[in-house]
Amino acid sequence: MTVDSREVAAGVLRAVPFARTLGFEFVEVAPEAEGGVRAVVRLPDSPATHNHVGGPHAGALFTLGETASGAVVMAAFGQMLDRATPLAVRADIAYRRVAMGEVRATARLGRPPAEVLAELDAGQRPEFPVAVEIGTPDGTVTATMTVQWTLRPNR
Repeated sequence: MTVDSREVAAGVLRAVPFARTLGFEFVEVAPEAEGGVRAVVRLPDSPATHNHVGGPHAGALFTLGETASGAVVMAAFGQMLDRATPLAVRADIAYRRVAMGEVRATARLGRPPAEVLAELDAGQRPEFPVAVEIGTPDGTVTATMTVQWTLRPNR
């Protein structure tokens, strides 16, 4: 699988204007083993996104994680948009420690794309997880998240 990081980033920012509002920056969208995909999205430090203790607001962190997961989905399944619409089904986030300053979300596809596409080809509506770690540039994890996605067949 080849991934055009700039194309994925531009597509996500076009489709999700709120990500532009928060000033997200796409650091990387890259293939991994067995057809997997990894995306890293950055939230710069800005008083506009701070909470009452001076770090990134929980809502900004959630949106950062969900956006990184969406970049993974677009990289893995963007070629299927004529057949199916990707939708987030549910998400779970655990805030583990206070984040201060810049944060990054690293998202990884939780199932091989071939399995997901086989279910879609069989007429099913596949679901698959995307795991996300949110943390500081030095690697300290401040939150973990799982976003469950589906590919809803276009009819």
